[in-house]
Amino acid sequence: MTASGPGNSGEVPTVLVRDSTGRDLLCFLEQLIPLDGKDYALLTPVDTPVCLFRLQDEGDPELIESIADSEQILSIADVVLQEHELTLVRSAVTLTVSGELDEPEPEDLEDEEGDDDDSETYELLVSFVADNQDYGLYIPLDPFFVVARMEESGAVLVEGEDFDRIQPRIEAELEEREPAE
Repeated sequence: MTASGPGNSGEVPTVLVRDSTGRDLLCFLEQLIPLDGKDYALLTPVDTPVCLFRLQDEGDPELIESIADSEQILSIADVVLQEHELTLVRSAVTLTVSGELDEPEPEDLEDEEGDDDDSETYELLVSFVADNQDYGLYIPLDPFFVVARMEESGAVLVEGEDFDRIQPRIEAELEEREPAE
């Protein structure tokens, strides 16, 4: 089973991935990789992934690694996004935003704030204030991939030690598949 890329005329298959807490994330199937008699899938979210940052007067924005679904910050972000006809989704793996987003202009990307340590860049989607603190939802501009194990009951997110163990092998397999230039 192979997935045709987004640039092809064929439909890209979608897979619903479930994490260990029972949350789901609808993804496009990019690659299917057999390892140790199991099929692993390299996926990209259908909705736009976003990262929550605490904005500071001085210095770089601080990435908030984990946040409870019930946090008031997310409720405020919901309201702000609704003003732009967007919806915040508390998905497996990451927060996502559904709705029509404008594509960033290439020249605008050079001016955006980013975290140089991780060599990732982000585009600010919205900013807001919660409890007298500034926050921003940023879109990661680097591709956002999800790894899942395909099972009869569906796709299960590969997390923690399993991810640490399987990720290098998946990367090696993908490198072998790339055509030599």
